[in-house]
Amino acid sequence: MEWREIEIFTSKEGIEPLTGVLELLGINGFMINDSEEFKAFTEDKSANWDYIDDSLLGLKDKENSVTCYIPTNEQGDKLLDDLKRELEALKQRDTEGSFGRLEFEEKTVKEEDWANNWKQYFKPFRVGDRLVVTPSWEETNVSGDTCLVKIDPESSFGTGQHDTTRMCLELLSEMVSKGYKVLDLGCGSGILSIACSKLGASKLTLVDIDENSVKIAGQNLEKNDIPAESYELMCGNICDDPALRERIGGGYDLVCANIVADVLIAMSPYFKDFLGEQGVLIVSGIIEERAIEVHEALKAAGLSSFNIRRSDGWVAAPFTRSDNPLLESNHPESKTT
Repeated sequence: MEWREIEIFTSKEGIEPLTGVLELLGINGFMINDSEEFKAFTEDKSANWDYIDDSLLGLKDKENSVTCYIPTNEQGDKLLDDLKRELEALKQRDTEGSFGRLEFEEKTVKEEDWANNWKQYFKPFRVGDRLVVTPSWEETNVSGDTCLVKIDPESSFGTGQHDTTRMCLELLSEMVSKGYKVLDLGCGSGILSIACSKLGASKLTLVDIDENSVKIAGQNLEKNDIPAESYELMCGNICDDPALRERIGGGYDLVCANIVADVLIAMSPYFKDFLGEQGVLIVSGIIEERAIEVHEALKAAGLSSFNIRRSDGWVAAPFTRSDNPLLESNHPESKTT
């Protein structure tokens, strides 16, 4: 399969709103080139490195950009049209011109080349006391109560190495109990659902706006020997699809949403309906600067937070219904990892 590599040129101020647009369109994996950050890195005399390839040194003089990948199929054609429309709308909103030129360049990439590139960087690693995440091609042994999560993200987002996903996994390892019913919104590679199953969850519902992510999540569930009757995969956008929301239903013990601030805010009116009376919502993918905004949207939707996590500028937090009778026993606290 071939993919379109789309590099969108922007400014430092435009990176956050641009990636928010991509997430709203269901484009969950992208690469950010921030020339100012890379220049600061190369000039940091205390940094622990002694060689940088010449091809990378050029990044400090390169225009800021965000690169994403769109499949070369019918859905990809529609997605590209939607992206063009959203970029034009973003230009119209940017009355001061602070988001850069918001133009893009396109080239074709073969999936096998892409797959081989990321494999060299993905090695087994531990998350907390209960989880070890590993690519399927690595021989990894675990003992005792440790759960092994095999994940091959391919073109989908989610290896567990990023702070946002790691914090979600840490919270899941503390909260998931045997027999849990779990909803994974924006499932990506399926890593959070797989971890929940390994930790004892018996019913999984995985939802993503991207067809390819749903396919890859299904493949990863199979690689982890998770019974087909224990999970359901769905593709769509809960924000504009009432039939999908009805199909998802409610009564979930745990809902995961590792996305971005803008999407979490857009989804906020629907979370409470998915949760059981004592259910927990875990949100992540939030940059620290947007944390209060997300918190206020969820509070307005009848949810209360506790046990907030912070790591390297990112925030994750569990929420429960404000009418949860057990809420008073969940003492608010903040933890930095």
